[in-house]
Amino acid sequence: MIVAKAKIQIKYDARKVVNAAKRGSITSLGHAAATIRLQARHSIKQNPKKSRVGSPPNTRKGRLRSAIKYAVSKSPLSAVIGPDAANVGASGKAHEFGGRYKKQRYERRAFMGPALEKVKPRLPSMWFGSIKGGI
Repeated sequence: MIVAKAKIQIKYDARKVVNAAKRGSITSLGHAAATIRLQARHSIKQNPKKSRVGSPPNTRKGRLRSAIKYAVSKSPLSAVIGPDAANVGASGKAHEFGGRYKKQRYERRAFMGPALEKVKPRLPSMWFGSIKGGI
């Protein structure tokens, strides 16, 4: 019979765990924001005709689709996703919620809200395992 002795030492550094969790959350939030942005961009088709009311808007030249951006902030941990007003003005808001833009009335043709709803079931998996190996 062989008997082996082993010593095990566990060292817990809470600071490393918290820092790894923060890094993982920032990375995961960035992936989530990029996924929502991509879904919104894919929902907007290039077509000179208006889309049906209630469906995502069409774009004539692709400006609305290319204007959708995202940014992630570390403090507070948050993400902003949507059309860049510097590129398309307030037309993105008029499409999303309905309203007036350049003296014209726009019916609601949401694209950001539906993109979030479509991606929502996949969001938790983006955080799964986000701190593995980060400690």
